[in-house]
Amino acid sequence: MSIQARRERERAERERAIVTAARELAEAEGWDAVTTRRLAAEIEYSQPILYSHFSGKDAIMAAVALEGLADLAAVLRAARPGGIAAVAAAYAEFGERRPALYDAMLTLAVDLEFASPESPAPLREGFGELRETMRPYAGDDDLEMLTETFWSGLHGLHMLMRHGRLRRADHERRLALLIGRFSSPVRSR
Repeated sequence: MSIQARRERERAERERAIVTAARELAEAEGWDAVTTRRLAAEIEYSQPILYSHFSGKDAIMAAVALEGLADLAAVLRAARPGGIAAVAAAYAEFGERRPALYDAMLTLAVDLEFASPESPAPLREGFGELRETMRPYAGDDDLEMLTETFWSGLHGLHMLMRHGRLRRADHERRLALLIGRFSSPVRSR
């Protein structure tokens, strides 16, 4: 192996360690606990090493968000054969099990471009799984807009329940109501 190849591999390993440490720390203690100083101590590298990979905490959060979006896309892809109810349940469970990751992906300000051809691949893939789930129900409606509306409903229910604005005990009923409203195939007009 060439020296250059070894250096590139080591750089990728350090970057992976930084992202993993940030994700684990955020899940354990929340994003406020994730600082470059704390991450440097966690992975036993200096802060300048961290800054040689990422410009700061926001860039690290964006890297964590991309990783989470790839995870979510895989979860939705696996659920899609089960139809809209399975996809909605998988989405809800993902957000419930990984709140800090979900926040980095979809609630905190990160430097990722959404809803654009330039959006990162993991983001496009996750949305694509939702879009393909909704395709049978679109009829003459705009498929992208229908998907965005369904996604908004899933996200809104999750966040309102998570923050105590909606009763947790009624979550399954609310989810079933949302799915029912979106899952009637639309006939062309």
